[in-house]
Amino acid sequence: MADSSAAAAGSGLGNSLSTGRSVSGESPALTGRTGAQRLEQAAEALYSYVLEGDVAKARQESEEISQIVVSSSFEGLTSVEGINALSTVVMDLKTTMAAAQINPQKWEAAAAKLRLAANSLNHPKQPMWLQYYKLIREDLNDMEQSAVANNLKDWKTAVTRLQSRYDNIRPAVVISRQPEVVNAFDSWLSYAAGIPSSSQPIERTRLLEIVSYGQDAVRVMFGKERDEPALSLPLSPPEYGGWGLLAGAFILAALAYTGYRKYRGENEEWKPV
Repeated sequence: MADSSAAAAGSGLGNSLSTGRSVSGESPALTGRTGAQRLEQAAEALYSYVLEGDVAKARQESEEISQIVVSSSFEGLTSVEGINALSTVVMDLKTTMAAAQINPQKWEAAAAKLRLAANSLNHPKQPMWLQYYKLIREDLNDMEQSAVANNLKDWKTAVTRLQSRYDNIRPAVVISRQPEVVNAFDSWLSYAAGIPSSSQPIERTRLLEIVSYGQDAVRVMFGKERDEPALSLPLSPPEYGGWGLLAGAFILAALAYTGYRKYRGENEEWKPV
């Protein structure tokens, strides 16, 4: 992403989150680590208030979170993509809480997403979102069963559930993982979600290959290991054109990148929990 885009994003965040008061006049700029710690504490408090149904305190805490974000520099803690993901989560939270009608489910979902993102920023090597591994593997297992039965209805149900869970953790994943790893899973998930709308019948072996790609993309994303990570690249059906090849290429690139990091002895953040 270009530096100008990053600067524009930072400016947009400040304009969107500002309450109209001078941030510099209220509190000094926070260092990256200090800001990340305060943000996680505030996100935890906000989540508790939302669960308790304390609207006033939740809204007050969301303003505090806004001030922490605009007065902090997280450079060095995450990528530009990670900072943008965090900014989006905070703005979505404020939009949700500013709605005229309170929706407890939406409030809880927005607060939970921020909580995971803030935790990922403060604990990039052992983030809370890693706890989703079992749930996502269960969805992949359901996809595999639907593939064996060649049941696209069950496939769609499993993919939709997986998409919902991934949506909760995606900002946190972007914050603590390399962009190519996120892109690999994003591409695979988009590809898998489009399978039920295919105009041509898809064979069971083809579906199983797609699930295999998803399993490897998930292993890389969650820092899990297996003895033989190599994959063959499945051919994409005509209606997907280059997207199928692109998804496979992203995943292979992510696997290769992980292997390179291990070779260089820099694989600490990929250790399994």
